[in-house]
Amino acid sequence: MMHPHTKVQFISDEVGHGVVATAFIPKGTITWVQDPLDRVFSPAEVRSLPEASQRHLEYFAFRNAFGSMVLCWDHARYVNHSFRSNCLSTVYDFEVAVRDIGPGEQLTDDYGYLNLHSPWKPMDEGTRRKWVRPDDSVRYARVWDRLLQSALRHTPRLPQPLGEWVRTEVWSELATDAVRTRSIRELHFQEKQEESGEGRQKG
Repeated sequence: MMHPHTKVQFISDEVGHGVVATAFIPKGTITWVQDPLDRVFSPAEVRSLPEASQRHLEYFAFRNAFGSMVLCWDHARYVNHSFRSNCLSTVYDFEVAVRDIGPGEQLTDDYGYLNLHSPWKPMDEGTRRKWVRPDDSVRYARVWDRLLQSALRHTPRLPQPLGEWVRTEVWSELATDAVRTRSIRELHFQEKQEESGEGRQKG
């Protein structure tokens, strides 16, 4: 579920549509959380779909750390990639703003932690990184962890419209320094999990 102060908006002919803020969203705010309406497809379910459906799933969904594809039910699936993303995913099944986001500003993710099946070259943003790769959550964990740790320090103290969807034990962990031990590299999917079975779903 996306933060309520967001909407889908046409960005440009090159980018298409994206998700923009309709109000100020401060650093540390939970911008998306996985909720019961999001559809989780196991690897076996994905393989059983028609090829056309698999293509749509590959475009709109993301692969979690257990090899399952997560298809968001609301406009969260329109969040675009940026190498300078203002939101990052966490091991807690939610994403958080890693800097302040102003009204009218586009909310963006770095697709590097979404376990893409193959390398992908997005629009050039003038950054040193030019490609999104399947193992980026390992390559850039140290950088992203620093951003997350800085943002998550604010999370328990801010109004959180999506807070009711966050598990109680997660809130307990965020209230302590234990959050520093959890790395974004935990989101990385190991291919051998899928090969040896169905993979596991978060639950």
